[in-house]
Amino acid sequence: MPADLSAERFIDRLRALGSPFARENVERQFRTGAEDDFFNVRMRDVFDLAKEFVDMPIGEIDKLLESQVHEVRVGAVSVMGKQFMKKQTTPERKKELFELYLRRTDRINDWDLVDVSAHQVIGGYLLDKPRDVLYELARSEHWWERRIAVFATLTLIRKGDLDDLFRLAELLVDDEYDLVQKVVGGMLREAGKHDRARLLAYLDRYAAVAPRLLLSDAMEHLDKDQRAYYRSLKAK
Repeated sequence: MPADLSAERFIDRLRALGSPFARENVERQFRTGAEDDFFNVRMRDVFDLAKEFVDMPIGEIDKLLESQVHEVRVGAVSVMGKQFMKKQTTPERKKELFELYLRRTDRINDWDLVDVSAHQVIGGYLLDKPRDVLYELARSEHWWERRIAVFATLTLIRKGDLDDLFRLAELLVDDEYDLVQKVVGGMLREAGKHDRARLLAYLDRYAAVAPRLLLSDAMEHLDKDQRAYYRSLKAK
């Protein structure tokens, strides 16, 4: 293995990118903020570094996921997504990435970590496969695993494959956690770009009981009168 693709080298390079800019509202932005350490590296710099390490071996990515430093784990999932999407990546390696992601969801435990590559690694792998794992994740006691299940459908939605998103949106319509409510609403909004009638049918059925955050995000692209109508159902 080339030394420059090791987890140790990645961490050294990442630490050197730290800057004195203020880390504003960490606890608000990152739910693991009270537990994680930070190098104070801008996300765009993390992603740029991940491009350089796109061919990192699976075992080295796993080492990055062990880190207590938030940006190191962001780098790990960024490498995973970029590697998965490379044309040269074999089906066997994609399967390894998928399995690593699912095995280490305990380390992919904040909204930004999920959103970096769940749609690529999980959603991309499941494009032509059964999606039972999405429903297992959706029933998890951990909110970030429920978020993974929903955000993974973005790749499916972009292909016009909406069934799993709407099933998950029914399953999680009354989820108590705001970061799950928000991703359900966001993916419903994306699905509505492909099938507005199906989105409206969902809202007809669930607007009165759905959390306001979910409802607001799902309705973002509707016209003013439609939004007012569904809000009125919530108010009753």
